[in-house]
Amino acid sequence: MSKTTTTTTTTLAEQDDTLAMLRDSLARYLDDHHGFEQRLHALAHADGADDADDAPPPFWQGLSRELDLLGAALPEAQGGLGFGMPAHLALMETLGGALAAEPYLSTMVIGAGLLQRHPGAQADALLARVVAGQAVLAFAHAEPQSRHDRADVQARLVREGDGFRLDGHKAVVQAAPWASHFIVSARGSGGPCDANGLSLLVVPKDTPGLRLRAYPTRDGGRAADIAFDNVRLPADALLGTEGAALPQIERAHDEAALAICAESIGVMRRLMHDTLDYVRQRKQFGVPISSFQVLQHRLADMHMALEQAAALTASVGETIDAATAHERARAVSSAKVAVAKACRAVGQGAVQLHGGMGMTEELAVGHYFRRATLIEGQFGPLSWHLRRVARLRAASNGTT
Repeated sequence: MSKTTTTTTTTLAEQDDTLAMLRDSLARYLDDHHGFEQRLHALAHADGADDADDAPPPFWQGLSRELDLLGAALPEAQGGLGFGMPAHLALMETLGGALAAEPYLSTMVIGAGLLQRHPGAQADALLARVVAGQAVLAFAHAEPQSRHDRADVQARLVREGDGFRLDGHKAVVQAAPWASHFIVSARGSGGPCDANGLSLLVVPKDTPGLRLRAYPTRDGGRAADIAFDNVRLPADALLGTEGAALPQIERAHDEAALAICAESIGVMRRLMHDTLDYVRQRKQFGVPISSFQVLQHRLADMHMALEQAAALTASVGETIDAATAHERARAVSSAKVAVAKACRAVGQGAVQLHGGMGMTEELAVGHYFRRATLIEGQFGPLSWHLRRVARLRAASNGTT
């Protein structure tokens, strides 16, 4: 074995060990602070929360100050550990296993990813605050009419003097009530779905003219619809080159889609664990129902779907940072297809094997099934990603 190969192997092994320690630390913290009873209490509180409630997410300070996890994926030059996407996937899987509705996806995967790819005085300062747990980010991109067309943006950006004016609406902005800053997409030129003309801007939450309508989500998180009415922004609010943001928006969505694929693995592993425990304890005709061959076949199918999705997600995570835009899009959509099918197989199987009580609020499996169902459609449903893979494959083959 060459010296280069030995060094690389050692580095990868050390990275795996470090990520395993980070994952274990997070899992222990969540076990201590985020049991199922605490979740039920948080959901009951969220159902009656006031729209103006902007309290910090439940465990964010713990993740940043007690565990120091927020910089794991970022380059060392920006205060991180330099582990890239594998760190996001490891932490998102652990958060998924605990159904922890923290804004890690919006803040670290999407927000910090965009900031680190658009360095500048303002972006660097905000990124440092994010890593320290002093700022929470939300990505305000989707609009009521856009569905999953990432270029369909009607929020308008107009240059005024040495700054900008922003007007428009954004819909279902995840983690928005918790956010201190928004990264907002807006169109400065072109038609509603033109590839050119989109820009990204950093907008503090307390900016005059910004209004939120906040609400709890069915999975225990928080979201909001946002209106921008004659919002004035300085020139340094712009991220990157004006009018050329679509490639970065596409990349942010792909990285987020892969991250929730990892989250789904944690969700499905918990569903499998609880289901196996149940079928081993539940008896019919004097024997555990786990001894019934038809149920063994069903459980084997669920396990295979989960492991295939997990393997594909991990494989894409190892290569996504170096992939071209075409390679990244095709790989992420392929992983999302596998995950959507697995969420359906594992989630529905878990509920059906538990019987009627699988859908009750008192049993954890119902909560995990709900999150698995939402993940299936988040950042594009199965049908959307299948069409995308087919389109990209046709483009590679030179066909239409």
